[in-house]
Amino acid sequence: MNGMFEETVERFQDRVFTYARYLLGSPEEAEDVTQDVLLKLWSHRRKVEFDRAGSWLLRVTRNACIDRLRRRRFRLVPIADAENDEGAVVLRDAAPGPEERRGTAELRERLVGALSDLEEPYKSIVVLREIQGFKYREIAEAMEMPLNTVKVYLHRGRARLRAALAARPAEGEDVRDAL
Repeated sequence: MNGMFEETVERFQDRVFTYARYLLGSPEEAEDVTQDVLLKLWSHRRKVEFDRAGSWLLRVTRNACIDRLRRRRFRLVPIADAENDEGAVVLRDAAPGPEERRGTAELRERLVGALSDLEEPYKSIVVLREIQGFKYREIAEAMEMPLNTVKVYLHRGRARLRAALAARPAEGEDVRDAL
């Protein structure tokens, strides 16, 4: 039993952390949530089917993040310096020059800001699919939604993300040019 627990932790702890980080916008809070979620996994290890533990972990992570956000009672804060934090997903070019690095940093900042503006469940579904790379069925299990609902929400979430990005023009870009 302990071997399965350790394998599950090894397999999913980075995903739990990254998911929590995108939902909370804070690496410190994401670490706390990750630890809490893994403790819950340990306390429920006899009840959780380890072949379905990924969905269970994401559902528990999402609920823990929502609880923290409710306690906070204010908007998410964008990730400050994702490039320097271990485990963060960062947009990168193969060999960027100084100008490209600035453009990539601006795009990352706009993307994180636009993601923070998305409402639930759109944010969770977009993060799970586009950043974490989960399959539709895994997302449906984690979110406890029908598969078709996940697909519809992903489509709507992507559209809202595009609109939010358009509303956040790059430096020097006119808002009318972004649309």
